[in-house]
Amino acid sequence: MIPLHALSLDELAEWFVAHDEKPFRAKQIFQWIYEKKISDWEKMTDLNKGLRQKLSEAFTLTTLIQTRVQHSKDHDTTKFLWQLPDQKLVESVLICSGDRRTVCVSSQVGCPARCAFCASGKEGLIRNLTPAEIFEQVYQIDQWLAEKGERVSHIVFMGMGEPFENYDAVLSSIRLLIDPLRLNISQRRITVSTVGVVPGIRRLMDEGLKVNLVLSLHAPNQQIRKKIIPYARKYELEDILSAMLEYGQKTHRDITYEYTLIQGINDRKEHAEELCRLLKRQQCTVNLIPYNPVPGLRLSRPDKDKIETFKQILTDAGIVTTWRYTKGKDIAAACGQLALQEAKPLNLVNA
Repeated sequence: MIPLHALSLDELAEWFVAHDEKPFRAKQIFQWIYEKKISDWEKMTDLNKGLRQKLSEAFTLTTLIQTRVQHSKDHDTTKFLWQLPDQKLVESVLICSGDRRTVCVSSQVGCPARCAFCASGKEGLIRNLTPAEIFEQVYQIDQWLAEKGERVSHIVFMGMGEPFENYDAVLSSIRLLIDPLRLNISQRRITVSTVGVVPGIRRLMDEGLKVNLVLSLHAPNQQIRKKIIPYARKYELEDILSAMLEYGQKTHRDITYEYTLIQGINDRKEHAEELCRLLKRQQCTVNLIPYNPVPGLRLSRPDKDKIETFKQILTDAGIVTTWRYTKGKDIAAACGQLALQEAKPLNLVNA
């Protein structure tokens, strides 16, 4: 069966013509799905029964099965566990902050980067997600929010996976997300995060999009980076930073560098000073992320004073620096905590 979310309006209209149906039906279907948030053929009441049967046999409206929903204690963060058609599992996270409703989506089952501080890559890469599987994470969460009179406002590709190692599917999903006939998300409210896949950075800058790009930097030099990000051995830091700068210049988007602070590894005063030298004269933001605990990893986060000292050194050097407030840690939904789960019988949604 064909995932309907993967089709354009014109492609769906062509299907109707090929099956002796009126092409205007395609727009009706889009209105039911994306305006009225309906994912059930039988509820599309302006379609006759025979057509609904034909559609149900040709297309699938649901690629993901929502198997669990967990809420943080402060109710600002909600984690969704999805079962894919092949029984694999992925997670995505909804973060609520003021009027923002940000969805952190996964692009792969597992992750090839295997960062030392991240749960997602502990078992490596299992498989890529399809454009429909990526898009539907956002679509289903948008449906969930619609019941409260809310909608998804921002999207970050910071869940499981390295987006640029599934480039074509990620790009296709972005085009689905920004489609005015679907969710109509602003390009400027979409952020893609990478550990530094240079070919992906360079490809994205030529797509004519205005999405934000974030580099998972996490170290002030190549030596430390190789220790905590094995993928760093593929690309030299100098080449990565050059590609990032070129992306910012070509798209007129500011650059953000994420830096996970790990006690005793990359959190010392001299590391902060080296980072200042590395990023001097760049128009960028450094987002400091205190390490979030992952079971089985013998790492820890620096204390508050050390984080404040690190931040102050960067600020004094004129680098715009933020300290990310940890959300969802109590449900393992914080940065670096999304884990590859085994396909096994699961309880239904625990809302």
